[in-house]
This record gives sequence, structure tokens and C-alpha cells, in this order.
Amino acid sequence: MQDTLGIDVSKDRLDAHALASGEARSFGNDRAGWARLVRWLRHLGAPLVIFEATGIYHRGLERALAAAGLPFYKASPLRARRFAESCGRLAKTDRIDAEMLARMAAALALEAQPAAPENLRALKDLLAARRALARDLARERTRTPANALLGRLARARERLLVGQLAALDAGIAARIAADPGLARRAAILRSIPGIGPVTAAEILIDMPELGTLSGKAAASLAGLAPVPRQSGKTQGQAHIRGGRPGLRRALYMPALVAMRCNAGLKAKAQRMATSGKPPKVIVTAVMRNLLVLANVLLGEDRLWQPTRP
Repeated sequence: MQDTLGIDVSKDRLDAHALASGEARSFGNDRAGWARLVRWLRHLGAPLVIFEATGIYHRGLERALAAAGLPFYKASPLRARRFAESCGRLAKTDRIDAEMLARMAAALALEAQPAAPENLRALKDLLAARRALARDLARERTRTPANALLGRLARARERLLVGQLAALDAGIAARIAADPGLARRAAILRSIPGIGPVTAAEILIDMPELGTLSGKAAASLAGLAPVPRQSGKTQGQAHIRGGRPGLRRALYMPALVAMRCNAGLKAKAQRMATSGKPPKVIVTAVMRNLLVLANVLLGEDRLWQPTRP
């Protein structure tokens, strides 16, 4: 069995724990620290490195491991915390977290994830910045200025955010257009009624594996597959959970548009409404259908058509 090594990532530091030897070390979360870490990992025989996705703080580490050709697994923070709690480890420190990550990788026999291409990593950074700007713009538009001066400042901030958002959209579109493979995949997604350029880009960046999965796997990965709740004779209501919330938010408005413009999905939504399904359940089902449809089209490398060829 492959040795595992857990790394707790913070802004300035990487705390590492090698499971086989029990050795723990700390490194700076910078170029010098990544270089020292890589040398140590090679000395250990290239164990599987597991770390949590921590926004911007893990990206340099991920790039350094990919450049060195070392195996790694990027874990969901919630999944890692649940594993630690299931082991009875309620304490939370950087060293404990690193050890529990190493134990989780070994216990669950996790396999190394493929390194994302440099262009995709750059697109992920741009998308993260776009989503942050979109949140700032939404907050700005809900403010109610108390006087004329504050109103002028609010409008100026809004114009600035709108301009920055447009610049990011242009940058994302240019990177996708410059990559023939991504450009083709984007064209396939945009051919689906309800999916525009921004949503197509978000799907491509957030779920690059789309087109290689089964429909159930794609829905589950996005967090759009209902999770059953049953115990004995008790049958609870199934709910969606986990997955990729950014992707779900990106699919929400396209689902509303598809319910009006896509004849098949419009008919599905009407049947569900007639049977008494709540609006939220209907929209979620349409979102799931859109994603499954995108998965099929990307897998078959063809544009959407009203009737299947």
C-alpha cells in the first residue's frame, strides 16, 4: 500500500505528517517552502500527498506538486472534518489535521488525482475572482445610500465593479477561445437552450471531467443527486447536498430559462408541477437534466439539436 502524507494548509505555513514514519515537519507556504517540501517528499519515496482545498492558499502547493510530478489528492474540508470526528478526534490543530488527513487517505485508499493543465488552473483563478466580484456587486446593489454623496460613491463603486467583471469575462473568454479543445466544448455547451457564455465557462472550469462520467456520477459530483433518507419504516424526504455549490448556482438561472425555452424541459417541469412537486424541487430537477444533457453532448462531441440524431 502506498504511503500517505497529510498537509494542513494555512496562509503562511504547511504542516505535514508522514503516516508511515510518524514524522512531522513544517514548511513555509512559499516558493522556498515548496522546494524544501518537494525534496523531503522525494526522500520519502513520493508518498500520496493529501491536503484540503483552502481557496487561494493551496494553489501554490498544488502547482509545485504537479510540476514535480508528485501524486496528490485535494480533499473536501467537510469530508476531512467528518472523517476526523468519526475517529473520535474532536481536537483541531494544524498538526492533528495533517495527521488525520494522512490517515484518511490510507483508510479510504484514495487515489492520486490528475494534475490540471496550467490553462485550466489559470481559468480557475479567474473564475474565483469573478465570483468574488459578483458577490461584491450584488451587495453593492442592495445598499440604500443615506444621502446624495453616499449615493454618488455607491454608483461609482458599482461602475467600477461592472467594469472589472467585464474585464474578467473577456479574459476568461479569450483563454477558452485560445484553446481549441475548450473552445469546442464551450460551443457544445452554448448550443443548449438556456446556457450562455458565462454559464458555459463556469461548467467547463468547475467540472472539467464532464463528458467522461455517467449521468448519475455527474449529478452526484455536482451535488444535484437527491440523497435518500430512510431508516426502517421511516421514509424521509430526499435532499441534495455536498457537491460543487458554485456550479449549482451557475445552473440556477439557465434552468429557469430552459423551463421556458427548451420544449422537453418545459414539458418535464409542467408534469412535475401538475403532480404537486414544489417549485424548488422542479428547478433542481431541471438543473440536473441540464447537467446530464451537457455530459451526454460533451461525451458524444456534438451540438444540441431539438431531436436526437
